[in-house]
Amino acid sequence: MAGSKRSKVKAKAAEIIETLSPTSSPPTVQDDDDLLDDILAQIDNNPSSGPEVAKVLKEVDANQPQSTSPPLIGKIGKKKDPKAKFQARQAKKAAALAAAQPAEDKEAEARLEREKAEEERAIRTVCDSLGLEIYEINADGHCMFSAIADQLFQLGMINAQQANYKSTRAVASDYMHAHPDDFLPFLPSLYGEDGAGATESTGLMTPAQFSKYCATVRDTGAWGGEPEIMALSRAYKVPIHVVQWGAPSIVCHSPDGSDVDPSLPSVKVSYHRRMYGLGEHYNSLRPKRTTLPGQNLLNALMS
Repeated sequence: MAGSKRSKVKAKAAEIIETLSPTSSPPTVQDDDDLLDDILAQIDNNPSSGPEVAKVLKEVDANQPQSTSPPLIGKIGKKKDPKAKFQARQAKKAAALAAAQPAEDKEAEARLEREKAEEERAIRTVCDSLGLEIYEINADGHCMFSAIADQLFQLGMINAQQANYKSTRAVASDYMHAHPDDFLPFLPSLYGEDGAGATESTGLMTPAQFSKYCATVRDTGAWGGEPEIMALSRAYKVPIHVVQWGAPSIVCHSPDGSDVDPSLPSVKVSYHRRMYGLGEHYNSLRPKRTTLPGQNLLNALMS
């Protein structure tokens, strides 16, 4: 790499570091190792700088002298010792992670916070009208199955040993597999409706794909949705009411497809789009615990 080009690349990197750390003293041209360490430190401390830092890292890598060994970021013209290889791997990994970070958008963050608050208020309003309260379920990918298992246990339909996501996953999977015609219309091909071969058939799952889908429901942490709720409602012969933000505020899934009064005994869960950082989530809705007059004082004296 020509000396002038190399200087420009390193100067640009130093310029970014100075921009990201305006309170520090002006940087000087450093050895590649030191400059690399500074860039990685800036990525750690300021993830939103990722796209620009990643660009510089790629430019440094792309403009190294050609050799028979793979190029290493930050080791221009030097022997590729173990430290150099480790730093190169770390740099490329950091650049990829940083480049994936979206730019900070305070307006979008504020909007999400407002929606989160609105969703919580709406769901709690419905719960209050039904005398229910939210019972938190772990956000582990099994939340829908765990929430329904908790509700079935509260209704006395399963015992304590069955009140877990493994049981409800198995029941949903077995029911779906035994009634493919009830579910295939709701399940597009694994390759998508526009995927290869979709135009040659209905664009829906093949029998083999459906069997694989049912196995995924049973054996993995794949999120559950309406098909699985419908399967559990029919398998346990119980209505499942889903409280959510938006219209309708209560969605009813019943074994025969009819609407069932949510004040009657049924499985009741809440569906959250904004309240949890991982995205969509389900909680169980249990009857509110009533406190008798003086009960709090009595509990405090007995504790």
